Amino acid sequence: MKHTFETRVYYSDTDAYGVVWHGAYLRWLEKGRVDLCNALGIDLVSMKNMDVLLPVTNMNVKYKASVKLDDTVIIETWIEKFNSLSVTFKQVIKSKDTNKIFIEALFDVVAINNDGKLYRRMPEKLQKSLEPGVEKSDKSLQVCCEV
Repeated sequence: MKHTFETRVYYSDTDAYGVVWHGAYLRWLEKGRVDLCNALGIDLVSMKNMDVLLPVTNMNVKYKASVKLDDTVIIETWIEKFNSLSVTFKQVIKSKDTNKIFIEALFDVVAINNDGKLYRRMPEKLQKSLEPGVEKSDKSLQVCCEV
């Protein structure tokens, strides 16, 4: 399953030169991951109440080109890899007009309890929700909104 949304670049997303500030990319990427989890039936607030948190343990963000003020970008998110210990999200930020890729990113997350102790196996609720996201990678979930 792939989650897609688009957003326009506003002044608040840019630096003094009209180029997107690196923190704005991270905010869009997080939105993509959270929205994909929600689409898979994983409500992160409910998970916290069930003593399960999903912190990012590794991020690899490749900046290929700069996004500029007033551009419209598409953010795509899907599960690249899933095993009993971790989940890897693959994400791309690209131009709506040209499909030029600006960002390619991989984010690894693990499951821990509220005290920070690592679950040796992904909790069953997460496994059941995440597995269909990997198996149905050819299907797309389209969500359009502005951040």
